[in-house]
Formats: sequence, C-alpha cells, structure tokens
Amino acid sequence: MRELPQGLTPPGNGDAIETDHHLSRRAILSGAGALALLSAAGCSTSGLGLPALELDDVTTGSVRPIRPSISVDKNITSPGVMYAGLTDGGFNVPEVPYLKVKPEFRRQIVVDTTGEAPGTIVVHLKERMLYLVQPGGDAIRYGVGIGKDGFRWSGRANIQYGREWPTWTPPPEMIARKPELVKWQAGQPGGLTNPLGARALYIYQDGKDTGYRIHGSPEWWSIGQAMSSGCVRLINQDIIDLYSRVSKKNPVVVV
Repeated sequence: MRELPQGLTPPGNGDAIETDHHLSRRAILSGAGALALLSAAGCSTSGLGLPALELDDVTTGSVRPIRPSISVDKNITSPGVMYAGLTDGGFNVPEVPYLKVKPEFRRQIVVDTTGEAPGTIVVHLKERMLYLVQPGGDAIRYGVGIGKDGFRWSGRANIQYGREWPTWTPPPEMIARKPELVKWQAGQPGGLTNPLGARALYIYQDGKDTGYRIHGSPEWWSIGQAMSSGCVRLINQDIIDLYSRVSKKNPVVVV
C-alpha cells in the first residue's frame, strides 16, 4: 500500500481520492490553458524561457517535384511497334528482331543528363548511345554503333543537311583498303543494302564537312558495337524517327 506524504491525512469515508492520473491531466490542461492565454495576448513563449515549437507549416501541396514526369510520345511505344517492318520511300524495310537487341539500345525516353540545350544531339561513344535533348528535362535515347579505334571523331559541330535514302560514296582511302568498293567510286544508290541506310545526317564543323555521318544501317546486329569507319549508325527504324525530329541544323556533340 502506497504511503501518503507527510502532513496529509487519509480521506474520510465518502471523500474522493485524487489519483496521480487526475493530477497530471489537470496539470496538462492548466498548462495548455496558460499557453492559449499567452498566445491570445500576443506574447511569446520563448520570452518565458519556454522553447519555441518548431512546427513544419509547409503543406504537401506546395512541395515542388524534383523534375517533371517523363513525357509521353506517340512514337515511343512498344518495341514490337517501333521495330515493325514498314514501307518507306518505295523500299520495304524489314522488321527488326528486337528481342535480339539489348533493351538499353532500344529507342526510349529517359531523363536528360547531358546538360545540353533542347534540340542538341549528343553521342556518347563509350555508352554507345545517342541522345536527342527534349524540352522539359527529357531526352530520346537511341542505341548506336560507332567507329572502331582509329576511325573515331569527337567534338562539337552541327548537322548541315540530311538525305533520305542517300547515295553512299566510299572515300579513296577506303577504296584503297577494300578494292572491291571501286565499283561504287561514283556512288552507290540508296537502298536496303546501302551502308548509309534509310537516312543520313551530315556533320559539319566550322562550315567544313567532317566526313562523319549519323546514318541508318541494315545491320541492326551491329548496334552497340565499334566496327564502322567512324560514322554513327542507328537501326533504320530509329534513324527514320530521329530524322523526323531534327531541323537538319541541330548542334551535335560527340564525346
């Protein structure tokens, strides 16, 4: 049985016993009432040696998202649709067996990490990726094939012009390495076996032709590889899509 503090006598019969629970509740209510009165009088509790209540008054509706959500583009859809066979310029472009293409090399919308202005084409040679920077923080990413060692170019330039189903003319040094190409020294007409594929974008730097192109390729299996003579190549369906999005004067950054 709990002892009473000294100086207090036990309650008589019929008297109510005030427990610690009631005392603590009364103290809390009294303290809350005092704070309310101080607040109503315009007083600061900090002036009385009481810590200020550091409450977060920011509503969740006012918190801005870190970045906009990924955009929706009717031409960025399922691989079965994007890489289906199609007829273009009188040529029947065959379907691409996309399941044999690594998922990261398929056309898709991603968060832009290039830091470049919208409309810029950024080619990451190490990643084997091409980014077309979009407004709002997104980029359309395509897998690419690049030039093998000794045949690569990097720097800042621009697209001077583009061609649909372009003629391919092998340079003299290539003909010297591969004499069988002499038959195309006047140019190979555009077509399904043309190395430039369905489209070509011609890269110029300071008004001069660099000799490098961003182009299509019938060899879809070469995407992600380094095996060309320096140009950046895409799956034909991807270069057709990219070509439709550029103004033919876009900046190009190859890193």
